[in-house]
Amino acid sequence: MAHCYGMVGVARGNESDSGNGGTLYAVIGNAPRHLDRNITVVGRVVSGMPLLSVLPRGPQPMGMYDKAEMRVPINSVRLAADVPKAERANWEVMRTESASFKAVIEAQRNRGGPWTKVAAGHVDLCNVPIPVREAKP
Repeated sequence: MAHCYGMVGVARGNESDSGNGGTLYAVIGNAPRHLDRNITVVGRVVSGMPLLSVLPRGPQPMGMYDKAEMRVPINSVRLAADVPKAERANWEVMRTESASFKAVIEAQRNRGGPWTKVAAGHVDLCNVPIPVREAKP
């Protein structure tokens, strides 16, 4: 998976296998492509990105915090299977093989309007996130 907006990765040191899941990060802006395939991405934030994206970036390289008091801890994590069914979020994810998703890609590839004189004809990897929405009960 690529380091696109909203993706969650596992921080590590210089050794490839030094990430243990103890430090996670969420991409809150444009990430450099050299992170792809070099740092493990483990998922995507589907709800709450506005809360994460307003957190201040740290002063260290890659926006890391240099003081423990700057860090925002994750207070708890629960697997969906451990959450009572009545309390679980119910998400719908657009199927990537569907005609609807192909239309989303085409809309991004050729977006613009009357002001566009030359259509790009392509779309950046991170400009087509897979649509997710909370299902209606």
